[in-house]
Amino acid sequence: MKSDVKKLLKKNQQLNQLDAVKVSSHVQREKGDWFINTIMLEGHSVSFKYKRKKQYRSLVGASVNLTYYPDTEQVAGMEFEFMKVVRIRRT
Repeated sequence: MKSDVKKLLKKNQQLNQLDAVKVSSHVQREKGDWFINTIMLEGHSVSFKYKRKKQYRSLVGASVNLTYYPDTEQVAGMEFEFMKVVRIRRT
């Protein structure tokens, strides 16, 4: 499993990895056929987002490993930074 992460990180220089970080907040909302998941991590002030086809159990208090890259979105004419999650695993 570790080699998969190393391959991803080597292939794309923008990807970052966080290991064993605790989830402080987890929100899921439905958008079309997808569930948009937004999580906040302890010690980080930016949100991490990912999509799933099915609703997922709450990750609040769980320790996770994340592979992500920075991104921005426009909301009401203002630009917000967030982290787009490519891979998330519970530890």
